[in-house]
Amino acid sequence: MPNLSHTINRYSSRRQRLDHSFLAARLQDARTYDRIAGYFSSSLLEVVGEELESVAGKIRIVCNSDLHPDDVKTAQAAKMAVRRAWTSARPEDLLQGPGESHVRERFRRLYTFLTQGKLEVRVLPDAAFGLIHGKAGVITLADESQTAFIGSTNESKSAWRLNYELVWEDPSPEAVAWIQEEFDALWGSPHAVDLSQAVIQDIQRLAERRVIVLDDWNPDEENALAAAIIETPVYRQEVGLWEHQKYFVKKVFDAHQGPRKKARFVLADQVGLGKTLQLAMSAQLIALTGNKPILIICPKTLLWQWQGEMRDLLAMPSAVWDGRRWIDEQGFKHPAIGPEGIRRCPRRVGIVSGGLISYGSEAVQHLLKLRYDCVILDEAHRARRKNLGEKRDNEDPDPNNLLAFMVQIAECTRSLLLATATPVQLRPVEAWDLLDVLSRGDESVLGNQVSRWRQAAPALELVMGQTELPKGEIEHWEWLRNPMPSKSEFRDFEILRRKLNLSEAQAIAPGNKLSDLRRPDRDRLKRLFPQLIYEHNPFIRRIVRRTRQQLEEQRDPETQEPLLKRIEVELLGEADTDAIHMPTYMQEAYHLAEDFCELLSARLQASGFLKTLLLRRIGSSLYAGLCTARRLLHAWDEADTDEEDEPEEDLVPSGSETRPRVAASALSKSLTPGERQLLQRFVAALEASQERDPKYAIVVDCLRQRGWLQKGCIIFSQ
Repeated sequence: MPNLSHTINRYSSRRQRLDHSFLAARLQDARTYDRIAGYFSSSLLEVVGEELESVAGKIRIVCNSDLHPDDVKTAQAAKMAVRRAWTSARPEDLLQGPGESHVRERFRRLYTFLTQGKLEVRVLPDAAFGLIHGKAGVITLADESQTAFIGSTNESKSAWRLNYELVWEDPSPEAVAWIQEEFDALWGSPHAVDLSQAVIQDIQRLAERRVIVLDDWNPDEENALAAAIIETPVYRQEVGLWEHQKYFVKKVFDAHQGPRKKARFVLADQVGLGKTLQLAMSAQLIALTGNKPILIICPKTLLWQWQGEMRDLLAMPSAVWDGRRWIDEQGFKHPAIGPEGIRRCPRRVGIVSGGLISYGSEAVQHLLKLRYDCVILDEAHRARRKNLGEKRDNEDPDPNNLLAFMVQIAECTRSLLLATATPVQLRPVEAWDLLDVLSRGDESVLGNQVSRWRQAAPALELVMGQTELPKGEIEHWEWLRNPMPSKSEFRDFEILRRKLNLSEAQAIAPGNKLSDLRRPDRDRLKRLFPQLIYEHNPFIRRIVRRTRQQLEEQRDPETQEPLLKRIEVELLGEADTDAIHMPTYMQEAYHLAEDFCELLSARLQASGFLKTLLLRRIGSSLYAGLCTARRLLHAWDEADTDEEDEPEEDLVPSGSETRPRVAASALSKSLTPGERQLLQRFVAALEASQERDPKYAIVVDCLRQRGWLQKGCIIFSQ
């Protein structure tokens, strides 16, 4: 134990090794060690020297980071912010190269220090005090005396043994008090954040991490899938998944690996809650445990967004079919010969446009010849029946091309996920249609062909409370048994399955099994029936829907903070006085467009399509309306339609007895002189104007006058 006077001691690494001459001597059997270190991630990684092991008591380190003060206002935000700061430093990169075993030992020792309570760490946003560049410490020695030091050294091997560093030690009470006061101010700052448990767990993971080639990887090995997912960018570079996202991914994977080996769900979360990421990670887990392809169907406008999110957030390879060839996540184009080329995807995950299906491409039949581990349909509300309307729910669906395709491909896949924020747009039967798609190839969704749930109108009326609940025992039994809910849903279902000797893999209880139930269980069935209809019906079991308000109000049981941070919205333009008034030339053009649509719809059953194509485009921007009209005058098939403009019905002459289909590309050639004149006047009205689009003027005003440009904003064109 060194005998220190109050004399100032000066140390230079040019003159002696600082670790031997100063650090090791002072820390030997020391009681405590308070240290002001440097930057968070590097300091923490390096504070694992052998010298620290000789400290008998607690070691406290305060270091700073580029956290923002707003990041640490709540415990949940602080936990995520510190985790993000840790992972952004890419500590796993230290495990590469010849010193890998030494680094692994450092991680292991650091994890031991942290879990045993010997080491405590707090992280301070550099916005609170500025960058903590000062390095200092107070050591309480074995005899209870204290010494303080300042210098250039970080808590690292290179600093104490290799670098040129200076240390100035002052054991005087005044110096110790001064350094201790500085430490206490930083340590006790309201902005200081305790090291989160997520970082400690990650240190343990890094200590045990090993890199293997794919051929040696066993997905059935304990924690193998978790290890694969935790390496993805969404966990290493972002904040990971939110709780509601984890719930859905787990629900899908548990079902996919469960007794029936199938996951069939509609993800109907409100816009902005991350449906794409939930679906993509579900697909990733399924791909890691299977060997068949995964097909993702989405609107043409979302093809590259899907591929980009999978690449950037999940490091997940995929290929997009652009109509002629596959393009992988690296941008490499894989040539394909003929429509059958769509069957030769160079990646396990293929992404195709729903427009291929809606417009009846030849490639569709090739997709139906494959077998899949999972099929995902984004914007699933586009798969719909044509015969929607009051008192038509009892009719068999008259499906559009996309719905008809989904009914077929559902038989070709093990798991099927449908995503839409609007499962019901016009009629509740649309939700039933989506369940009907899920049920093809999986009787646990709606039961078999004689199931009560297979009758759309009676099922909907019952769950919506529009008809009285049946009172007979036989009726109760028929609604319950076909399909029988899983035992995991409710204790009573578990009891009934056990009494009936019905495994989880069996979706339907035989009709004659009712006689096997004793009177107490029949009474249970009677009590259970209302709960089945209102809380455990197929719509609730299979449609997962969360709203932003629900997640903002629901509390994390651990932190008691909202699952989602509330975003306050200030609506601009809601008042009548804020309305954008169309100038005269724009009103004239809009009326001409309406007249054109009405005139053409008298001859063709296409008014809905044309209003979508032309009227909405002029409402979006004058430029879009003008370009569309010009192309309509020349060749319809060059009208640059996207899938938002897909026709609801076939374009059919209204007076035709045989009602032949008319190709859209032929309409421009068949325009009557009156129709063509209206369209030409529409174009002329827009071309003659020298005024700016009024929407453009509003956007410029928001950016320049209202300060949105400085705040940062996103402008959506639709």
